[in-house]
Amino acid sequence: MTDLVSYAFADGVATLTMDDGKANAMGPAMQAALNAALDRAEADKAIVVLTGRPGVFSGGFDLSVFKAGDPQVTFQMLTGGAQLAKRVLSYPHPVIAACSGHAMAMGLFLLQCADVRIGLNAGATFQANEVLIGMTLPYFALEALRERVATPHLHLVGTGLAYGGAAAVQAGLLDEAVAPDALAAAVQAQVDRLKKAHPASFTATKQRLRAGVLGALPAAIEKDKADWMRLGAAKA
Repeated sequence: MTDLVSYAFADGVATLTMDDGKANAMGPAMQAALNAALDRAEADKAIVVLTGRPGVFSGGFDLSVFKAGDPQVTFQMLTGGAQLAKRVLSYPHPVIAACSGHAMAMGLFLLQCADVRIGLNAGATFQANEVLIGMTLPYFALEALRERVATPHLHLVGTGLAYGGAAAVQAGLLDEAVAPDALAAAVQAQVDRLKKAHPASFTATKQRLRAGVLGALPAAIEKDKADWMRLGAAKA
């Protein structure tokens, strides 16, 4: 699709690979590239495999945008991330996250929106680090985490605790943690399993399963927008 997100389609499966050469930062350009790839995948009625370059899934929102200090661009990036999370949650076909490395902040939130989340059992960190860098966990992110993370761990995740592979599975941040050289096979096993699902039945069931979080997200995003606008006004 672009230099930031490649699109490969074969046998009903669309593989979306994020690669900005660094942390796969979720800035406006990366978000636009992901949305364009999801447009194409939806047109292809494809199972989606969302992954990153080796060693990193996504390090979160683009810190250079925050440092630039343009309130309008920052607002665009934050709201775009929230809308992207909502889009992945509501994508009508299966979404498998092949978490190829670290998933931090927005990268972690996006990971939680996939139907199946497979990560590495070593060499990868899963962390919502907002409170460690002077930010507040967004409402939309809390809803995405609440959907998948076990309640006792939700508070630990929210306070910036870093998880490794096995601990991430226990906490509910991942469904499966595998060795790096086993990631492709684990993803293929899930693709093969999900291909057996009746498409219309899968979509209808997913809508029912996700009704709670999708119902909560609009209000959460509006509260986030109000917070981000106040923050932008305060810095102006």
